[in-house]
Amino acid sequence: MKSKGMLKYYRLLMLILMGLLIQATSFSQSKYIKKYKPIADSLGMIYGIPPKVILGVAIIESSSGTSKNCKLLNNHFGIVGKNNLWETKKIKTRYKQYPTNVASYADFCKLVSKRKFYPKLKGNPKYQKWIDAISKSGYSEQPEVWKKKVNDAIINNKL
Repeated sequence: MKSKGMLKYYRLLMLILMGLLIQATSFSQSKYIKKYKPIADSLGMIYGIPPKVILGVAIIESSSGTSKNCKLLNNHFGIVGKNNLWETKKIKTRYKQYPTNVASYADFCKLVSKRKFYPKLKGNPKYQKWIDAISKSGYSEQPEVWKKKVNDAIINNKL
């Protein structure tokens, strides 16, 4: 049986570890944002999509650039399509491969611009409307969970 002192120690240790994990995640996200914000800003102007929507979706879908799809395929948005990972690394995946990170960002904007809601929202700065429309368009397999995660990413990172 563990003593009360040991339980307090474990609780304190868990709190410290959780704090470090939150700090590391925040650092990772801020680094990601700094790197990709100029791309989101440029594409936002071209497509009329708020840059915070582009970045918010990218943060969630790529785990701030740390996901396997992002690292191996330059896929920041979880877009399904062709890749050559089986031929090059014997890895089977359904996700699309991009030659560059910018190509992934541009493809996301092209994909959004082809959705039914796009003409009505183009140029609208209200990110919640965009996220709601994207989630209802079948972009995510768990639309309500996805929508909350993207909204939280935007709010927590002050995008």
